[in-house]
Amino acid sequence: MPAGRGPIPTHLELRAVSKRYGGARALESVSVGIRAGSVHAVVGENGAGKSTLGKVVGGLVAPDGGEVALWGTPVRFRSPREALDHGVATIAQELAIVRELTAAENVYLGVEPRSSMVVRRRELRRRYEDLCEAVGFGVPANAVAGRLRVADQQKLEVLRALARDAQLLVFDEPSAALSRDDVERLHEVIRSLRSRGRTVVLISHFLREVLEVADDVTVLRDGRLVRSGPSAEETEETLVQAMLGRSFDQSLLPKQRPEPGAPVLLSVRDLWAQGVNGVSLEVRGGEIVALTGLVGAGRTEVAEAIVGLRRLARGSLVLCGRVVRRPTPRRMLHLGLAMVPESRKEQGLLLGRPVRENAVLSVLPELSRLSYVRRGMERRAVSEVLGRVDVRAAHPGAEADTLSGGNQQKLLFARVLLTKPRVLVADEPTRGVDVGARRAIYELLGRFAAEGRAVLMISSDAEEVLGVAHRVLVMRGGRIVAELDGETATEEELVAASLLVPTGPDGVPSAASAGNPGLVPQACQNDAEVAP
Repeated sequence: MPAGRGPIPTHLELRAVSKRYGGARALESVSVGIRAGSVHAVVGENGAGKSTLGKVVGGLVAPDGGEVALWGTPVRFRSPREALDHGVATIAQELAIVRELTAAENVYLGVEPRSSMVVRRRELRRRYEDLCEAVGFGVPANAVAGRLRVADQQKLEVLRALARDAQLLVFDEPSAALSRDDVERLHEVIRSLRSRGRTVVLISHFLREVLEVADDVTVLRDGRLVRSGPSAEETEETLVQAMLGRSFDQSLLPKQRPEPGAPVLLSVRDLWAQGVNGVSLEVRGGEIVALTGLVGAGRTEVAEAIVGLRRLARGSLVLCGRVVRRPTPRRMLHLGLAMVPESRKEQGLLLGRPVRENAVLSVLPELSRLSYVRRGMERRAVSEVLGRVDVRAAHPGAEADTLSGGNQQKLLFARVLLTKPRVLVADEPTRGVDVGARRAIYELLGRFAAEGRAVLMISSDAEEVLGVAHRVLVMRGGRIVAELDGETATEEELVAASLLVPTGPDGVPSAASAGNPGLVPQACQNDAEVAP
């Protein structure tokens, strides 16, 4: 290890680093030192510049001004590969897997064991399995990466960085898609890296995570450095105030109970599909119902089956009084159900297209005449809905990938609101967003329910589930194994229900039996009709 000044050398230093994208300031004269063998967290609102800082360190972008120094020596990385040659690896916020390759091939891509030009497959698998065992991640070596869940794809990103034996690792929102157990395991990995003398830069919007694992924390706001120092001197409240420049109530919004006798807008009975094993549930107007459980429990699979992204093997759906026998995304949207998907990059946005086009994508027929978009109607619709959900873009013609993660997520909600749905399915609605954007999304969900519409929310965040939902349905093994009252349930009860399958007197899992019959409501039985 090169010698440094003082008892703990500075591994990496940013000296008056600046970066602009067009007229937008991402970083403005930021100077910070990162101690060797430490975990250094970077926090800030979405758009504060923390991901840009990580990209500068990892060689993904070049600064416009200032310099980066490694062990006191100025360096200028022109690519992530060049950074890796200097011992710096980055785990990016947006997944960068090759979907057609296996898990092992992704992890060792570019550094495969070879004999001449031939990859030694047996050696590749052995190395991968040894690494998984050391880290505690259980992703099969031959699993096709594109078929894995988002959480497992994120694990491959972590493994890829560890496989390169880097001395400084930049983790950009690594735990955003991981379950509670996987987050704890990731924290153990980070602590292990630190104990072996490696340096970790942790970019995160999870303030509790930052305070648990970080030695030092840097706060950014609007591309500028607010302060940098020991995390032991910070609390969640002081960090939030520094991030926002004002005091901020982090508490979740008060819940407004649905009206007594509110109609059932979505009813699911004995639903079977790939990954879904006999699920029954119902959601009333004015109600927010959460589906939760460990990763792999079947939460997203249920949502996709309801929306029509998975073929139904058996079961019935009733949407707003209409029986839907063969759901498809277009048919369900037409009948009043819209979905915010889990991954805004892979499933939600056209990142290379303008904000304007992303917002109106689902309502183009209403804005078109003779196959031409009526620009005046489009401008009015976009202006109204972007203001309603507070999407902050330079202008509606800016490409979606220029927005921060929180604004991209709100853009998805803007598209949904333009369709005027009566039922909203939101899969991990606050994944990868900061505390300010998170609260804005909670307000959107609350307003949606207050207008008498229904929300089915899929979330792995226990605090979010208990703070937002009126009822909580806990899944395991593709079944609903417990139902909890969102007003009275505790986090301990939620974790216990996720880990333990309750059984009835005959030893059979109670699945959706208690308070969750999933029967077609009487109001719908009287006038139900088959959807076209």
